[in-house]
Amino acid sequence: MRKEKKAELLRSVKFALFSASAGLIQLGSFTLLNELFHLDYWVSYLVALVLSVLWNFTFNRRYTFHSASNVPVAMLKVALFYAVFTPASAWLEHWLTTGCGWNEYLVTAINMVLNFALEFPCDRFFVFRGSIDTNELAKK
Repeated sequence: MRKEKKAELLRSVKFALFSASAGLIQLGSFTLLNELFHLDYWVSYLVALVLSVLWNFTFNRRYTFHSASNVPVAMLKVALFYAVFTPASAWLEHWLTTGCGWNEYLVTAINMVLNFALEFPCDRFFVFRGSIDTNELAKK
């Protein structure tokens, strides 16, 4: 396997593992806010999503993409992605749970899969493009 392909495969695996851990944070915080504090569904979803995004961004920036890019600029790019994804996913959550009567955890899982599938190419080709493998970990 060529070196570049192997590096991309490893990058994809790391992204999947960090995303899975972010998913656990999202599900855990959503469950806590929804079941224990009985917050409105959309509030629970939004807070859980923000916590998940912060976790995922922090670890993927450092360990997956090895990026030494300007953090505020990279986070602004992530915010642009979520400026589109969050309203769309919140609308989908509301429509499927309230309008169609779907289970809120099933819908949250569907949105998490959509988020995973869309965020990797966004991070790889938009957020960290040009700064991949530039931090101190990549230089070792």
